[in-house]
Amino acid sequence: MSLQHHDHAHERAVGDALIFATDLAHFEQDVLEASHQHAVLVDFWAEWCGPCHVLSPILQRVIPGYDGRVRLAKVQTDAEDGEDMKLAGRYACKGFPTVLMFVKGVEVARFHSVKPESFVREFIDTHLAA
Repeated sequence: MSLQHHDHAHERAVGDALIFATDLAHFEQDVLEASHQHAVLVDFWAEWCGPCHVLSPILQRVIPGYDGRVRLAKVQTDAEDGEDMKLAGRYACKGFPTVLMFVKGVEVARFHSVKPESFVREFIDTHLAA
């Protein structure tokens, strides 16, 4: 993937946002490179997935409490072009929702399915401290 063709409008839209959508074309910059500055959770989800819609508001409540030390990238795997499903395959997501945590360009942990807010906070806290 070449970053030379990066969509700069997308870059401005993501900027310092705590929660943002990303895709195959922007994943390297939005997640892998950005995770050298702060941890990035990636929520792989699908529109048809009921548990995804339960987990999403939990993640959206938790992320702002970390004062920018953690960002949330959302990857919609059932987008029309199907490209983002390749990301799910690259990271061996076996079901949705699957949440991966990246630190310094590397996946450090993951969980899948709906979890309570207390689990999500403990998951983040544990891996931020590592």
